[in-house]
Amino acid sequence: MPKPAEVTLPSEREVRVTRTFNAPRQLVWDAHTRPELVRKWQGYDGWDMPVCEMDVRVGGKYRWQWKNREDGNGFGFLGTFTEVDGPSKLAHEQYFDPGDMDFAMPAGDPCIVSLELSEKHGVTTLVCNLTFASKQAREDAVSTGMTDGMEHSYTRLDDMFKTA
Repeated sequence: MPKPAEVTLPSEREVRVTRTFNAPRQLVWDAHTRPELVRKWQGYDGWDMPVCEMDVRVGGKYRWQWKNREDGNGFGFLGTFTEVDGPSKLAHEQYFDPGDMDFAMPAGDPCIVSLELSEKHGVTTLVCNLTFASKQAREDAVSTGMTDGMEHSYTRLDDMFKTA
């Protein structure tokens, strides 16, 4: 069983999340780059992901939106892929779309998200580095429970690999 994500703060503007999966690197890559798979694991219980558009190439755009089944409120992220080197590295600019939610996430400057995947003996290690525009932007994002949400989604991804 993979252990929960390890969260570190390597600098004033960064959050680093390291997580292992009992799955080959190609499967973890596919789960991050194929919309039909992303929809299955990203998010929370009680939420749907009606929008999951991804043109996974350098310069390609993506847009993700989640909607709460109970009250219909939603939020999302959008941006542009800046590095695509499958199945080892993926990077993108990430802009927050608050939608109907009252989040204190920063608008304007993007967060730069980079994902690195390495595999050893069928276990893939994911290192996700998020670089925010400022220390305050990082603190605002962390205060939303962002890393707890990431671990919740990663647990759902573990479950998806078990049934694959």
